[in-house]
Amino acid sequence: MNVYDFDNTIYRGESGADLFFFYLKRDPKLLRKVPWGLKLLAQYKSGRMTLQQVLETYSDEVVGYWQTIGDFDGDVVRFWDKNEHKIKPFYLSRRRDDDVILSACPDIVLEEICQRLNIRQYIGTETDRETRRLVRFCYRENKAAAFRERFPGAVVENFYTDSFNDSAMIELAQNAYLVKGEKCRKIK
Repeated sequence: MNVYDFDNTIYRGESGADLFFFYLKRDPKLLRKVPWGLKLLAQYKSGRMTLQQVLETYSDEVVGYWQTIGDFDGDVVRFWDKNEHKIKPFYLSRRRDDDVILSACPDIVLEEICQRLNIRQYIGTETDRETRRLVRFCYRENKAAAFRERFPGAVVENFYTDSFNDSAMIELAQNAYLVKGEKCRKIK
């Protein structure tokens, strides 16, 4: 099976940032959250906060906002109507029925684009649909753990990513490729 990271790998850009801007156009008050988000990022990058601490803080803010959205599922459809064109042609030309998408993107956002692309197997940041709370962040080592849990004993023929942050998945794969734009370079 082939496994693909999503953001900046098969999707041109960061879907989370695009979703933020999608909501910012509707709710300019979100601009007030930018300094807060940058502060969290700086604290993480400087080692003053662990990834888990950032996620707990970030999750509370995101959940608080998501819970104010009346038609989130409809917004996700509208978001992908606007952004589906960002799926890279390199992926569309290689797509196979047994592909797995593995992403930090929340599963409740990833679900719609995977249905549109006829991708049956995907793992995103696990989200409780009712409360919209982030249950498990699918990032770095958590990606490999989530993959092994869902597909025990599966052989990853090829893994495609844009970042060495996915080193745990790179190690699992027989072959690994670094994707930049439309170009893939074999790294393992």
